[in-house]
Amino acid sequence: MMADATEIERKFLVSRRPSLDGVRRAEVRQGYLTHPDDSVELRVRQINDRYFLTLKSGEGLTRGEREMPISRAQFDTLWPATEGRRVEKERWTGDLEAGRVFELDIFTGTLAPLMLVEVEFDTEEAANGFQPPDWFGPDVTRDKRFKNKALAQAVNSFLQD
Repeated sequence: MMADATEIERKFLVSRRPSLDGVRRAEVRQGYLTHPDDSVELRVRQINDRYFLTLKSGEGLTRGEREMPISRAQFDTLWPATEGRRVEKERWTGDLEAGRVFELDIFTGTLAPLMLVEVEFDTEEAANGFQPPDWFGPDVTRDKRFKNKALAQAVNSFLQD
């Protein structure tokens, strides 16, 4: 079944790594089937032993998102088409005050030591009213350089230099 939703999310750089006691860890690798200048993004993602195909559209705080689980064989078929447009990271998921959840991405490989943290919201009002904890750094929600698909392309640029 395909999940069809609107994603309301803010993204921040991390000013200092928080304690990771009691949070969940996952290994993530994702590759983009579309190029950074395409108006939509289509990606395949592996989170531990689960696989997904995701279509995202829009820019900024609120975006369209459709995601569906795929098999390992389907992932393996599509993965080679993402060459040069990939990121790998550890994702740490934990709780904030007021029932909010954070996803801290600690990038590995060429993008290390980059750390980004995301928080999803039910409404734009809630997103705009969010007061981040002190370990969050600058808000980069609208900065296209910090979109995962741009970072995936940046990895390729670093490798060519």
